[in-house]
Amino acid sequence: MDPQVILEQFLGYLDQGIALAKSWLLSPAAWSQFGLLIASYLLARLVNRIVAPKLTNLLTPPAESANIFAKARRFVLQFLPLILPLLAYAFTAMGEAVVTAMFGAGPVIGFGKRVFLFLAIRAFVKDILTDPFLHLLGKFVLIPVGALYALGILDPVIILLGEARVSIGNIGFSALALVRGVIAGSLLFWLGHWSNSQSSAFLDRQEMRPAIRQLTVKTAEFVIFGIAFLLLMNIMGIDLGTLAVLGGAIGVGLGFGLQKIASNFISGVILLIEGQATVGDYVELDGGEAGTIIKMTARATILETYDGRWIVVPNEDFITTRVVNYSDSGSANRLEVPFSVSYDTDINRVPDLIEAAVAAHPNVLTAPERPDCELRGFGDSGIDFAVEFWVEGIDDGVNKYTSDVLFVVWNTLKENGIEIPYPHRVVEIKGQMPA
Repeated sequence: MDPQVILEQFLGYLDQGIALAKSWLLSPAAWSQFGLLIASYLLARLVNRIVAPKLTNLLTPPAESANIFAKARRFVLQFLPLILPLLAYAFTAMGEAVVTAMFGAGPVIGFGKRVFLFLAIRAFVKDILTDPFLHLLGKFVLIPVGALYALGILDPVIILLGEARVSIGNIGFSALALVRGVIAGSLLFWLGHWSNSQSSAFLDRQEMRPAIRQLTVKTAEFVIFGIAFLLLMNIMGIDLGTLAVLGGAIGVGLGFGLQKIASNFISGVILLIEGQATVGDYVELDGGEAGTIIKMTARATILETYDGRWIVVPNEDFITTRVVNYSDSGSANRLEVPFSVSYDTDINRVPDLIEAAVAAHPNVLTAPERPDCELRGFGDSGIDFAVEFWVEGIDDGVNKYTSDVLFVVWNTLKENGIEIPYPHRVVEIKGQMPA
């Protein structure tokens, strides 16, 4: 629609409003209706001052109470700010019959009732909508709509928006459809986010494998937002049959440019179902990447190393390459610490001394095997031994099992007079020494 036409219509409505205000100011019937509005508001304030404290005491449960009745009472309690404007509206409606019988139609009373409803909407947004997004939506959408309704120009504004056309390329639709789509879309996707968080919290309380739980949460999320998207398309008046063309285009895209994304997505679903690698596991990939899985997304798995770095690994790598899972089937791992003793040592004493000392370490396990000290060979500088032991966890980060056991070996050998040899070499010089 031409902006000039819109401006002329607006000025016309403004002139009508000014003329109506003048007629109200000069009419005795209008003054009686204003008196009724004022009396209704004052009576509502009086009743509210008496009733509100009693309702507050009645609906306020004990602070420690958390049962369903306490929650219901707290829910109703938050609506008490609506009592004053709704009482004023009710008292006005009661007196409207009397004024109408005396003076005929009461336009001032109708305006006053709309104002009281606007005050109720304002109190609802200000005191009841505590969610940040809903409060913002109420502040910039609900309150302006209530103000237009109170002024009696909501219907003309809707007609103007319906006649105004917005074009994007070859697609054209009314400004009213755009506004309706933005409002409905915001509400639908907020509702989708809220229901998704509620379903996630519910599934987290269920007894199931973490991988299956995460897959179920993701499936519920896709279903919820998919339904919200379809509802939004229906509200905006977009033919859902056109989505078939869009689906075909997406299928072609998956076949060419998006096949890697599709492969990673399907690999992620397989990982979640099989549970061979899940959040909390310490894994090492064939390419050398190693770390604890802290998050599994639709496209990639995020590993955190012990130095705090994040490694983003495509899900496909967990399916197509070799992966070592140190946390699978339990977190017990066997470690080995090599050491050497002097050739002057009675080596028959060494295994018993070392095994007993290592077994006394608080982090060393006795199952599946106790510590085992083995003779490995005769080296250039000393006799080589190694002690094998089992621990719960990985030898890195906060767990320095190898370092602890090396201290144990050192102290045990020193306490028993067993020497750890220095590396040495024999140098043979042939011929005469130079002068």
